[in-house]
Amino acid sequence: MFIIQHRRRRLQKTDFKRRLGLVKSGKTRVVIRKSLSNIAIQFVNFDIIGDRTVVTVTSKEIKKHGWVHSLGNVPAAYLTGLLAGRKAKRLNVNEAILDIGLQNSTKGSRIYAALKGVIDSGIDIPHDEEMLPKEDRLTGKHIMGANKITENFEEVKKKILG
Repeated sequence: MFIIQHRRRRLQKTDFKRRLGLVKSGKTRVVIRKSLSNIAIQFVNFDIIGDRTVVTVTSKEIKKHGWVHSLGNVPAAYLTGLLAGRKAKRLNVNEAILDIGLQNSTKGSRIYAALKGVIDSGIDIPHDEEMLPKEDRLTGKHIMGANKITENFEEVKKKILG
C-alpha cells in the first residue's frame, strides 16, 4: 500500500518528528531563521487550529535603533535576538524552547548568536553554553573595521535595553 506523505515532508521543509517533540513540550517556540542578509525570530505558540505567532522581529528592525552595518552578521543576529526577547518579555513570555527547523546546528553560528540575545533579554531557554559564540564574535571584534562595528554594537545594545 502506498501512502502519500504530507506536502511539506515531501518537499523536505518540515521534520514532523522534531516538530512534534517541540510542540509536546507545551512551551512557546523561539523560531530562528536566517538568510545571507537577514535574521528572523518569532515566538510561536501551538494552537490546534494553527500556530499563533506572539512576536516577530527581523534584523531590519535594528536599523531603527541605529545599526548601520550588515544585517546578516553575528552582531546583528545577537541584537535581533535581544530585541525579540525584550518584545516577548513585555508580552509575558518567560520561557521558551529553540526551534531551528532544518537548518544545520553549528557551534558559534548566527543562530546561536540570536539565541544568546534572547537569553540575555531574560527569557529562560534550555541550551548548551558551548554552542554560544564567544563575546568577541558577538561584539564584532572578529570583523574587519571592528572598532566602528564594536562602538555601534554597544550604542544599539544600550538603546534596545533602554
